[in-house]
Amino acid sequence: MNTEKIFIIACAATIVIMLIYYIKRKRRLLSAFFGAVSGLAVLLLMNRFGGQFGTELPLNMFNICGSAVLGIPFVALMIIIKLL
Repeated sequence: MNTEKIFIIACAATIVIMLIYYIKRKRRLLSAFFGAVSGLAVLLLMNRFGGQFGTELPLNMFNICGSAVLGIPFVALMIIIKLL
């Protein structure tokens, strides 16, 4: 298997896990919407003001989709990875 296929499988598995999580929530749509909006908001803030702290995150498809699906934990992990 090449790395692109592994990456696509990992992304699909992550999306399925998050869908299961949101389906089990009491307010499904509101929970999914809040998670996506908060993740995108933190990503935009880190893109705009992260340079002052040395942790500027670029706005690319991977980061936008990741923060929309996984929310704030994705952005926090991206910051940790960038600092290492």
